[in-house]
Amino acid sequence: MPALIYGTAWKKETTRELVRQALLTGFRGVDTAAQPKHYREDLVGRGIADAMRQNGIKREDLYIQTNISEQVRASVASSLRNLAHTAELPEQVYIDCLVLHSPLPTQSQTFEAWQAMESFVPKHVRTIGISNVYHLPILTALYEVASVKPTVVQNRFHRDTGYDKQIRAFCNDKGITYQSFWTLTANPDLLRSQAVQRIATHVGVAPPVALYGLVLSLGNVSILDGTTSAEHMKADLNGVNAVQSWLLANNEKAIEARNEFASLLE
Repeated sequence: MPALIYGTAWKKETTRELVRQALLTGFRGVDTAAQPKHYREDLVGRGIADAMRQNGIKREDLYIQTNISEQVRASVASSLRNLAHTAELPEQVYIDCLVLHSPLPTQSQTFEAWQAMESFVPKHVRTIGISNVYHLPILTALYEVASVKPTVVQNRFHRDTGYDKQIRAFCNDKGITYQSFWTLTANPDLLRSQAVQRIATHVGVAPPVALYGLVLSLGNVSILDGTTSAEHMKADLNGVNAVQSWLLANNEKAIEARNEFASLLE
């Protein structure tokens, strides 16, 4: 799973070209959904196919995940059709991670949907996960009952949920990747913080890239990045690597920056 995953929500008619551009720039992960209101998953599939033809990118080099509703079987069937252009034959189409959009109104409904998702593993789906789960007991109960354990928890990372400290700890303990979305939009205070500004200056990147790097430094984390700018796509990919390298240097300034950022999340 790549550190940065290209997010395709709200891209509308530009989805195909933006996905193609993101992959040609260097993204190797794509997040989409079988939800016509906010996503054009059909254009995601075509954009991936365009990049594969143009640059020789192979399907096995990519990580494609899709979010689905409680109508699991219908959603999976729709997603497989939308992604048909990513393989030569229909039986070769698969989803790297199938993500339940959110827990359902009751625990039993959530478990039922999860069991339906499990039935697609491993033929059409490699792994499964859940999004918008902000209460640790719900995640713990799902993990305990699941035959196929979640590999992804995809949540909005922000102050109102305490930056998901307990959930991130659970994920880290169980080997689940925590996926952060709305990382920039929901965190203007973090973007303005001295820790972020200082790293941006030291590494020579924009503050949003510095924030991405700091969130990734929390460990076992990936981030949805939905930029529509080709320039920012490249800057994000290159900049995040530079920030992570700087933070791993373990010099006095890097240690101070990591500690300062951690204190902001308390």
